[in-house]
Amino acid sequence: MDLQTFRPPSFTGNMAFWVWNHVCKWRNYNRFGLETRSMSGAHFQKHLLSTKKSFRKNIGACVYCLYGMEKDPALPPKQHLIDARVIYSLAPALGHNQESHPESSARVPAIVDALEKMELTSKFRGSEIFELKSFKPASVDDIASVHAEAYVSGLEKAMDRALRQGIIFIDGSGPTYATATTFHESLVAAGAGLALVDSVVAASNISTDPPVGFALIRPPGHHAIPKGPMGFCVFGNVAIAARHAQRVHGLKRVFIIDFDVHHGNGTNDVFYDDPDIFFLSTHQDGSYPGTGKIGEIGRGAGEGATLNLPLPGGSGDTSMRNVFDEVIVPCAQRFKPDIILVSAGYDGHVLDPLASLQYTTGTYYMLASNIKQLAKDLCGGRCVFFLEGGYNLDSLSNSVVDSFRAFLGEPSLASKFDDPAILYEEPLNKVKQAIQRAKSLHYL
Repeated sequence: MDLQTFRPPSFTGNMAFWVWNHVCKWRNYNRFGLETRSMSGAHFQKHLLSTKKSFRKNIGACVYCLYGMEKDPALPPKQHLIDARVIYSLAPALGHNQESHPESSARVPAIVDALEKMELTSKFRGSEIFELKSFKPASVDDIASVHAEAYVSGLEKAMDRALRQGIIFIDGSGPTYATATTFHESLVAAGAGLALVDSVVAASNISTDPPVGFALIRPPGHHAIPKGPMGFCVFGNVAIAARHAQRVHGLKRVFIIDFDVHHGNGTNDVFYDDPDIFFLSTHQDGSYPGTGKIGEIGRGAGEGATLNLPLPGGSGDTSMRNVFDEVIVPCAQRFKPDIILVSAGYDGHVLDPLASLQYTTGTYYMLASNIKQLAKDLCGGRCVFFLEGGYNLDSLSNSVVDSFRAFLGEPSLASKFDDPAILYEEPLNKVKQAIQRAKSLHYL
């Protein structure tokens, strides 16, 4: 669908922005009284006007998302940056929701609930876990560093139609939907990632062991192509952060690891001819969107700076451990990055409904632990994770919990979450062949 064909907005900007200011006032899924059912017309507007009354005040939780702020929000205090081992930001996009859609507004609150239940927040851990609460949304210029300006302006205009209809579809292949708050909430999601990059870089300037960043945000981003949305994704959060790291912090060489079960085609396309950003994707062979063939290695000056490794269905923990040791580590060592960014999709979990890999909570613990160590070895510990997929709320939440434990250097709880009885034999011969093909193509 061509977003530019939507009619211009009438009072969209003011109304949608008013709604977003109140969506900011949240703490977790059990505390805000916001319903996210699909509505339309006057009924939808009536609901928006009543939303203000449904929120409980929680000043500390409100993201600074007002436009027109004269100054950027300050970085965390120096001592917090020194003490923290994990720093995270939240952008739950509560207004961006379609009932029964796998990419729903329940995802981030479910993670927050699990972190609190497992005592992995600053409330329980003090200074070693820091929630970055003050950040601005990404600017249109930030988004335009990756996406076509026509797409960005077209999406903003489409909010008028979404306000009238409640739900619109902006891409049929996903399908990717939008509500009246999608544009602003997508800016906030991208902004949450940029603020983490700023914080982690600042910490690395004063500490040899900076915290790992984790942007618990939605909508996800790695399918969004330069010209538009795709596959549940609106703006390319990790790609925007990569350009930000280069432009603002002078971190020229960016290494992106994408372990989502689906190929990150949007990130792939943005940097396909860029030699300074290495994009490495592991994904299930034949899964949506059908891109990411092993022979797709970059173009022109960027040839060799893209590595796609499609894995056969049934691949699991052993397969990913072999991929990490034999492919990811030597690639990163040769590339010598200044920062590592991670598209952290948890939809490769054996319990996830949208694919058929056999990753477990333990797989994600291993990835989080090893990537943190890789960043410490190669780029001063500068590393930020970005939430992508993951649609079984239990496996998603447990896997993020175990990732936090990996960042903290604490033992995995995978044995409490995983059921080995549901696993079956991995196709290790096929995986070995894929690894050898990738090593040959990239001279590893």
